[in-house]
Amino acid sequence: MSYNSKLSKEEYRKQKELDEARKAGTVPAELDEDGNEINPHIPQYISQAPWYLNSDVPSLKHQRKGEEEIAEKISIKKGLKSGPAATKYRKGACANCGAMTHKQKDCLERPRKVGAKFSGKDIRPDEFIVSNENGYDGKRDMWKSYDPKEHDKLFDVYNMIEDARKKRKTEELDNAAALASSSTQDLKKVAERGKLEYASSDDSDDDDDKYAEKSDMVGQKVDTKSRLTVRNLRIREDTAKYLRNLDINSAYYDPKTRSMRDNPNEDKNPTDLAFAGDNFVRYSGDASKMAQMELQSLKAQERGEDSLTLQANPTLAELNFKKQQEEKNNQKDVNRISILEKYGGIEHLENPHKDLLTAQSEHYVEYSRTGKVIKGQERIIAKSKYEEDVYPSNHTSIFGSYWYQGQWGYKCCHSFMKNSYCIPIENNE
Repeated sequence: MSYNSKLSKEEYRKQKELDEARKAGTVPAELDEDGNEINPHIPQYISQAPWYLNSDVPSLKHQRKGEEEIAEKISIKKGLKSGPAATKYRKGACANCGAMTHKQKDCLERPRKVGAKFSGKDIRPDEFIVSNENGYDGKRDMWKSYDPKEHDKLFDVYNMIEDARKKRKTEELDNAAALASSSTQDLKKVAERGKLEYASSDDSDDDDDKYAEKSDMVGQKVDTKSRLTVRNLRIREDTAKYLRNLDINSAYYDPKTRSMRDNPNEDKNPTDLAFAGDNFVRYSGDASKMAQMELQSLKAQERGEDSLTLQANPTLAELNFKKQQEEKNNQKDVNRISILEKYGGIEHLENPHKDLLTAQSEHYVEYSRTGKVIKGQERIIAKSKYEEDVYPSNHTSIFGSYWYQGQWGYKCCHSFMKNSYCIPIENNE
């Protein structure tokens, strides 16, 4: 009776009683074909072999992973031929070269004007075909014919690179040490002359003092062992943005982005300040030009010119922007020339000669403390488009012709009130 054969009711009942007794330990456990005990607590769907294995004895071999087939490494060179070539054409061979291992459509040789099928000459030998029977995994194993020794070459390359890097690092440190020693010798010479108050006879001590002195500089971090100087990203002695102006109603400081867009000191000239807000920096340099280019690219996209996108093609967008700016400037020049030709007045736009600007004359005038002409003739004042020679309230001069202690007034009466009545001052010299 097969182990997997169907049981009757009586046989099934006896089998269940036997299983219960084995689980209770009153009956010895079942043995497999190798004489090993089978755990009675293993479920039947695990311990029972499938029907297609035709297993007549109890066993758990179907649950164990079978031995892996070790594929032999076949080291056959490409293009290896199997034996000598045939002397005459064989039926079913390639019509082009005469080999039996492929057809004419798969032939890799140059197509002949007269194939071997018709000429019977220069028949090529058959290729050597490897008959390697592999399973599903063996056919798809991409590392089957790979030689692990090839990977050792990578270690050799990496070791060569590492040795070269260490050698270069050693040379850089030696050069830095040589420069440091030369500078130390210069310091010793200056110290011997009496220009320095301290000097050391030991080169290493001088180096340490030198680097220690440099390490005290703001924003510097010096490692005396490697003799490298690292510049910090920000000098810690810089005043923070939120400390520029402590007024509550001043510019807003965003602590999350660490930005202060507005000017904290609006009453001062931004060009004279060390920090005039982040927006002042944003609108300096080529920021405005970048905004104009972005606007131009958006207008070009509205017209359907997708190739002028600033992000996708910045070079083409910048060239087009420069071209349009040149055309715009040329059009301005053309309009200016046409207006001058139509209405005239180009002579007023010309700069005067340099000799006229720096010319000297013999005109000499002396003034008193109050601004009155004592000697010579006062320079003629140019006419203005505004109303002139109007002196209200008996004044003989205009308001603003007299200045004293930060106040403007009338020159005739020295009055600082604009609507005052003039009472001339006698002998005001």
